[in-house]
Amino acid sequence: MSRELTPKAGQRPSKARVRQSFERAAPTYDSAADVQRRICGQLLQGLPGDATVGRLLDAGCGTGYAQALLQARFPAAQALALDLSAGMLQQITAACARLAGDLEHLPLVTASLDLYWSSLAVQWCELPNVLQEARRVLRVDGRLALASLGPQTFHELRHAFADVDQYRHTLGFHSVDEIRQMASAAGFAAVDVQESTETAHYADFKSLLHAVKAIGANQIGDGQRRSLMSRQTFLRAETAFETLRTAAGLPLTYDVITLYARA
Repeated sequence: MSRELTPKAGQRPSKARVRQSFERAAPTYDSAADVQRRICGQLLQGLPGDATVGRLLDAGCGTGYAQALLQARFPAAQALALDLSAGMLQQITAACARLAGDLEHLPLVTASLDLYWSSLAVQWCELPNVLQEARRVLRVDGRLALASLGPQTFHELRHAFADVDQYRHTLGFHSVDEIRQMASAAGFAAVDVQESTETAHYADFKSLLHAVKAIGANQIGDGQRRSLMSRQTFLRAETAFETLRTAAGLPLTYDVITLYARA
């Protein structure tokens, strides 16, 4: 019987490890980021059409894919792109101010933004701290648009390894209710939290694991494997994952949570 458990959101990987992982992933990120791009588009659609934005921040910008979307939507806005990884910032081709920094300690003055945008970055951080910082840097009536991941994210990986080893194989993620409560506690109003699902498909287990590594999502904090996976372990996990195969291939689920709010 499978003993798969959904990990609780707890201690995050160290900032040094997260930075290192994304430095390594910077050259390969865009080639494996189809789902991440779909989620960016989904997050943009939820922004109100009447929003007036003079200055915006893409927090945890990665290679800057969202910059083109945001600048097309708000062509008069001053655009800032911030990421923990200098390697990611170097991949940006859009015209914007680039900042190396931590979402929990933004290098920005209080009440300096009209839009705080972050897509699939805050799961690497302590979310209450991120939301407090976002609230601090937003002007009165400034907008928050944020996409993160929920507890069902990568549940297929947990299934595959459930009877194979005792290690953690995914991050712990916050639920919709937890995120809603954190946003309200940070001082946000008009909090709107929605949940949806995006699924990627892969031809085989090896390709799936390579894709996870290519987007830098292989740092999960305490409890992860620190040694190389043995051939036997790989084969057992592969066999378990194959029971989930669909006509489209091996599925990998992203439990997407979007948060919109007003400062």
